[in-house]
Amino acid sequence: MGRRQPDSDFGRFVLLMLLLTGAISCCMVYLFLSSVFRPTVASSVEQGLVEKGAEDLRSEQGECCNGIEHLELWGDAVKWGSEFRVNSSQVCCMACKKMCGGDGGPCLCNSWVFCGDRVACGPRFGECWLKRQKDALNPDRRDSGDRVMWTSGFVFGKREGIISLETEHGTLRIKLLPECAPHSVAYILELLALSHCAGCQIHRAESRGSFWNSEGNHIKDAPFGPPFALIQGTLGARGTIFQEIPKEFCPTIKRGSIAWVGSGPEFFISLANHKEWTKKYTVFGSVIFQDMEILDKIAQLPTKQELWGNLNVSVLEKPVPLRLQRKTKLL
Repeated sequence: MGRRQPDSDFGRFVLLMLLLTGAISCCMVYLFLSSVFRPTVASSVEQGLVEKGAEDLRSEQGECCNGIEHLELWGDAVKWGSEFRVNSSQVCCMACKKMCGGDGGPCLCNSWVFCGDRVACGPRFGECWLKRQKDALNPDRRDSGDRVMWTSGFVFGKREGIISLETEHGTLRIKLLPECAPHSVAYILELLALSHCAGCQIHRAESRGSFWNSEGNHIKDAPFGPPFALIQGTLGARGTIFQEIPKEFCPTIKRGSIAWVGSGPEFFISLANHKEWTKKYTVFGSVIFQDMEILDKIAQLPTKQELWGNLNVSVLEKPVPLRLQRKTKLL
């Protein structure tokens, strides 16, 4: 039998150590580069958080696609109605939504116009005009009123249609839902066009207490309030004439939902998932997930008790003024 060569084993051991050291070095370089370029990944995660509340609301009652009757929106046509006819305003709206990319980019179509009155439209009956507004938060209106035969609506991309409610405690970003609550969103856009929103404020603040957890889920066997886990205020600017908003999209209220009290301009933002509230409140937007902590902070401000009818509520000792601002796109 041949003699064993110890030097050969030692050489293989050294080679193995060199290979292992090289592999570790490569891993460290990869981790370093990943951390440097992580903003691209973080942006994707942020987009998911942004869309979460609004998509949860939409999915409950299927795909929303509603418009406003007796309104004609102007704008650059991306598909001519004289060459594109459909059976309903919903189909026209869906055709516009299909022109929105799924990657969160801008929509090629952000407004639509449909002629659905057979008598008034005459030979133009069924025309569906798909359009692109230069400014989605300030759409170009041509005409409105009972004599207008058109129905029109807005469509915002996944990362578009964001407005800001500025407070002294931080800025709340709101994702609007024009396809679900077009009349409500049209009113908000009118407020944005004003140079001020004097009188817009938060005046009631009730925390989740020990009845809902941090994710807004109700604790088993706990009461449903008070406190009622909501922030309430008004979006009625002093000096302007307010017209009641019709009931529109009424899903189950979720944490972050922003809805009208009755027909407005009183509104509330829910701090919890309120399955116990029947579907009777028009929801027109959702607070961006990351900004909910600002509302939780406002809910801890000093309050005083008041009796509204037979209901005990917590009213802020010092109301929080609101300022509406444009934010055409979430970066």
